Amino acid sequence: MENKATTKIRTKQKDLYLRVTPGHFATSHSHINYYIDVTTQKTRLSEASAVAKALVTYYSTNTIVDTVLCLDGTEVIGTCIADELTQGSYTNLNAHQTIYVVTPEHTSGSQLLFRDNLIPMIAGKHVLIVAASVTTGYTAQAAVEAVKYYGGMVSGICSIFATVDECAGHTVHSVFDPNDLQGYASHPSHECPLCKEGKKIEALVNSFGYSKL
Repeated sequence: MENKATTKIRTKQKDLYLRVTPGHFATSHSHINYYIDVTTQKTRLSEASAVAKALVTYYSTNTIVDTVLCLDGTEVIGTCIADELTQGSYTNLNAHQTIYVVTPEHTSGSQLLFRDNLIPMIAGKHVLIVAASVTTGYTAQAAVEAVKYYGGMVSGICSIFATVDECAGHTVHSVFDPNDLQGYASHPSHECPLCKEGKKIEALVNSFGYSKL
């Protein structure tokens, strides 16, 4: 949705910025007044690496990470995080001193599933959950529940953008938050002020991107 209304929120770090477009957009859980485009952060190595470098600063030497669980298509970021963690003096309990990078499977009921071949990478492991964004928290909470169900331990939750500081009892760390995006708002669909004003939804958005209406 790159147009004249799209702006970049920049940081002092090279390749670390956020693209946002104001409007009226619908997600599966809420209506929002900004579309936050994290496509290139998830797919371009230089930007994914910049996001990873920013996020790993939250995890000190007493944070154990054996597995990085990638949500919302964040596998490139997750791989960069794993690379950063294995280069530093971070602790993990894997026999080979490495970090697994995994992605869950989603059932028709939106539950997260791990096949038998992936369960050993979760069970008994310290798992860092990485998401593109944490706003309503539904997806991150489902990930926490899945990790616990399969016998893992959650080391933390992090994302590119987040509107909450906590989810399912865990602190959420992010590169960007609403303080970087003046006026950002998220509402349940039945309470959306833009709908009440008669403003039409411009696009449906999710972790894959957007579809104009």
